[in-house]
Amino acid sequence: MPHATASWLVDNTALSFEQISEFCGLHILEVQAMADDLASSKYTGRDPVHSGELTHAEIEKGQADPEYRLKMQKAPVDVSRTKGPRYTPVSKRQDKPDGIAWIIRNHPEISDAQIGKLIGTTRNTINAIRERSHWNIQNIQPKDPVTLGLCSQRELDAAVAKAAKKAAAHAPPVAEGEEEIVVPRRDDREALIEELKAERDASVKAAAQAAQEAEAEAWLEAKRAAEAGEGAKQD
Repeated sequence: MPHATASWLVDNTALSFEQISEFCGLHILEVQAMADDLASSKYTGRDPVHSGELTHAEIEKGQADPEYRLKMQKAPVDVSRTKGPRYTPVSKRQDKPDGIAWIIRNHPEISDAQIGKLIGTTRNTINAIRERSHWNIQNIQPKDPVTLGLCSQRELDAAVAKAAKKAAAHAPPVAEGEEEIVVPRRDDREALIEELKAERDASVKAAAQAAQEAEAEAWLEAKRAAEAGEGAKQD
């Protein structure tokens, strides 16, 4: 929960926006918006000290030296799921069709039952998106469910690995004289996962760069307008 953690650090520490953004993996403008109460929704702060991700000593080091980069003490622990349908926050439910479409396109080996468990949806919805009969099909854009916050990367990787293993187990035996179909090795799957991660990171980086360019352009226009106003006064 990077946004909730960033919100807590903004409210409870004197760390710089850059330190918080780098530690939480957010754009610095997002952190600044939280500090200025300009965020579209107010996040409930999450204490990284209580969860063991940071220590008071680490925070004090960062506050004493703005150039210091915070070091995570331990990785965030995924909350273990209980039996029953996955709960998805109301704000995320509209993103479900996009996540389903992404899985159908990029991982056709994953069964509908796995998709339903991963995203928290019904088979009717999955079939409607697969057959393009969904009522909102024109506005559905395939997007990585991990990026959308519908599931964790670990859960998605586990579903892909399970589907690949099941497909290999049910593959028909190779008859004499036929070419054997090579099942992707674990290394190949890991390489594919890394490639997908790289694509997601690249899209996030591109979005951050676009935001910075827009901010710079707005600043430049404001400066030009101010200079033009001063020139008019002198005339």
